[in-house]
Amino acid sequence: MSSPERKKALLMLADGSIFEGFSIGHQGTSGGEICFNTGMTGYQEIYTDPSYFGQIVINTNAHIGNYGVHLDENESDKPKIKGLVVNDFTYNYSRNTASGGLDDYLKSHGTVGISDIDTRMLVRQIRSKGAMNAIISSDIDDLIRLQEELNKIPNMHSLELSSQVTTEHPYELGTSNTGLKVAILDLGVKRSIINNFIVRNYQVKVFPAKTTFAQMSEWKADGYFISNGPGDPAVMDYAVRTVQDILNVNKPIFGICLGNQLLARAVNIDTFKMHHGHRGLNHPVKNLVTGKSEITSQNHGFAVNMESLKNSKLAELTHVNLNDQSVEGLRLLNGLAFSVQYHPESTPGPHDSTYLFDDFTQLINNKR
Repeated sequence: MSSPERKKALLMLADGSIFEGFSIGHQGTSGGEICFNTGMTGYQEIYTDPSYFGQIVINTNAHIGNYGVHLDENESDKPKIKGLVVNDFTYNYSRNTASGGLDDYLKSHGTVGISDIDTRMLVRQIRSKGAMNAIISSDIDDLIRLQEELNKIPNMHSLELSSQVTTEHPYELGTSNTGLKVAILDLGVKRSIINNFIVRNYQVKVFPAKTTFAQMSEWKADGYFISNGPGDPAVMDYAVRTVQDILNVNKPIFGICLGNQLLARAVNIDTFKMHHGHRGLNHPVKNLVTGKSEITSQNHGFAVNMESLKNSKLAELTHVNLNDQSVEGLRLLNGLAFSVQYHPESTPGPHDSTYLFDDFTQLINNKR
């Protein structure tokens, strides 16, 4: 298809920077915390990841839209990002199996975007100054009014968002050929995480974020999974209590991303907001238990405090980021809970870390 007539759009950052480009997706105004993802592929998986709720995403890969969209690649029911910033956007896609083009997909879900931005320069700016709020608009060209709208966007620090992306009602999936049942606390869980349990023949039940352990325990799960999700773990006391209640009855726990941070906080280990976070498909992590390194998929703007973890008498470090030496994984000394900061389900890849789902299965079987 040919490119439609293009409409001008503006991107304004909280530091006062203004960028001019062209509107893509839905025409309108939307804002959130701006961040960048270094993945060369998987834009659809990025946009539909609930962990990005409340954020504007910059794709560092120059060409976006070239392979269209395929609904089987969604990580949730629709895009969760607040906005999209790209360099070169294409309306023509080459994949024969695609269900449609990216522009139509974004429009159908009201997702605002801007193209023809020097994303290389913009990413360097964020790496220097840190993640900050921003706003995209194709219908407001008055800079004073746009600044007023930008000022209304809440800061990601101390922001609770999981309750806005979680399932409304519990639901079950899979068949338990192994006899194993895992209860998932949905704080923004990705479909590929659930699929990793299903292909291992688990019976899965997914619970809303604010479900208490007393309610979850009625299902009599063999193990508990604490999911990824958006927002600041420091203000999620409800989820911390649930994790503590699971620990108190000595049930196996596995956590990913936000789940890693909440497991840490459940045993009084601090978390903090990172300067600009880790988001991409090529982050090197060392497994301190095996001595092996893994290339990992990551998406997080908060992390576990390394010094607080080292001072803990209840947990130990298991994985470390080889770029900045930040915490990438921990386990409790009682052997019943472990978590990682990165994403071992890794859609669209790499798949170096899927063994962690098997480790959880082994932990459950050992406990049984």
